[in-house]
Amino acid sequence: MRINKYLAQATGMSRRAADAVIAEGRVALNGNPIHLGDQVSDSDTVTLDNRPVTPIAKTITIMINKPTGYVVSRDGQGAPTVYSLLPEEYHVLKPIGRLDKDSSGLLLLTNDGDLAQELTHPSYAKTKVYEIRLDKPLAPLHQQMINDHGIKLEDGNSQLGLHKLDDEGRDWEITMREGRNRQIRRTFEALGYKVIKLHRTNFGPYSLAQIAATQRYSIID
Repeated sequence: MRINKYLAQATGMSRRAADAVIAEGRVALNGNPIHLGDQVSDSDTVTLDNRPVTPIAKTITIMINKPTGYVVSRDGQGAPTVYSLLPEEYHVLKPIGRLDKDSSGLLLLTNDGDLAQELTHPSYAKTKVYEIRLDKPLAPLHQQMINDHGIKLEDGNSQLGLHKLDDEGRDWEITMREGRNRQIRRTFEALGYKVIKLHRTNFGPYSLAQIAATQRYSIID
């Protein structure tokens, strides 16, 4: 197995990130420096920053239908975490992207660093879909501004695709290809609205529809 794949399986980092730590000289094979492209066998000992690493037997990705009130962290600092919804064997998995405590819906966790890279790196521009509810109806002018030109935030322009879900104009489907921190909430706050419900239904090729109504999570083959 190539060393970068070995590290990716052992740590959850992407192969690109594995290449970087190898190039920095932080990885050793049987106590000796290792190079990009080197092969590793089952009998070898690999260390990262002088600590041994062992690859997980296979990559695992699961989908969770995250409830509101849960944080995407191992340490909830008093709040329940999404890991409390899972068997302990899955606590080594890392989240792909985030949902804040007050948001719900589709969350992916994996030990597949390449998949995490593919779904989160801006160059891949994976589509995410959310259903939101506002505290008051969205004015047609504001809908056009968000759709056509975007709203300027402190970290750049935010342009979202909007599709109305109700006659009143409070419930909307949001389509986006970015994923900056609290981007949807901040976009509407900039126009004087508050998002009182935010629920993710799709992330790239994955959908909440793939999780049965009676299940809390589902393993992706």
